[in-house]
Amino acid sequence: MNASMQGRHALISGAGSGIGAAVALALAREGCRLSLCGRTHGKLQAQADHILALVPDAAVLIAAMDVSDAHSVSAGVAQAQAQFGAVHILVNNAGQAESQPFLRTDPDLWQRTLAVNLTGTYHLSHAVLPTMLEAAQSGTPGRIINIASTAGLIGYAYVSAYVAAKHGVVGLTKALALELAKKNITVNALCPGYTQTDIVEHAVSNIVAKTGQTPEQARLALAQRNPSGRLVQPEEVAHSVVWLCRSGSDSINGQALAIDGGEQAA
Repeated sequence: MNASMQGRHALISGAGSGIGAAVALALAREGCRLSLCGRTHGKLQAQADHILALVPDAAVLIAAMDVSDAHSVSAGVAQAQAQFGAVHILVNNAGQAESQPFLRTDPDLWQRTLAVNLTGTYHLSHAVLPTMLEAAQSGTPGRIINIASTAGLIGYAYVSAYVAAKHGVVGLTKALALELAKKNITVNALCPGYTQTDIVEHAVSNIVAKTGQTPEQARLALAQRNPSGRLVQPEEVAHSVVWLCRSGSDSINGQALAIDGGEQAA
């Protein structure tokens, strides 16, 4: 446990599974008070129970919200702040991806994808910043960590809306980092490659349906993009979140850090 993180309020979107769940557990182990956010109360409750089983003295709140809806976000953030005060650590993790060729990417798919991945990041950041700024000016540093993707750094075929949204998240990260650089708040993006999450399992299902490959073959095909030949694990992303939140990372700001086994080095 890191003393600099003890008692800090961390709000994590998409906290019911995958990367968000791993981040929540990692931050609980660092002594943070947690607000778990997502659309499905049952998944959030299951994750809260899991955290409390492993970290019995953890302080955990469930704040169900749809990040694509500004009113839902405002209500969820108000609930979280009423319980734990200002948010000191915001992890914008909620995301979704749908695969279609560009000419089959209709306006509804485009808007759905941007609404969750990009506009959701805007909504939550905008909602927590006023009190985060107050806390930062009083001496408790703020951290905004956006879970983007390698799709925010390069292009991938058949997920144009997702690529556009994640590039937007990286751009927002850089702009906000500059705006807040002198205000004791850092803003960074983590860009995982293919990670063992529900999004990847959905991609595997699509590959199986369209190609006739087995799930194992489809999963291996995705893993082969990573030079180490495996999928990134959610816990690896969570470790990077913890590192960015610690006091020794104060000068890491405005970065989009790839967690991809070297895919970007190719």
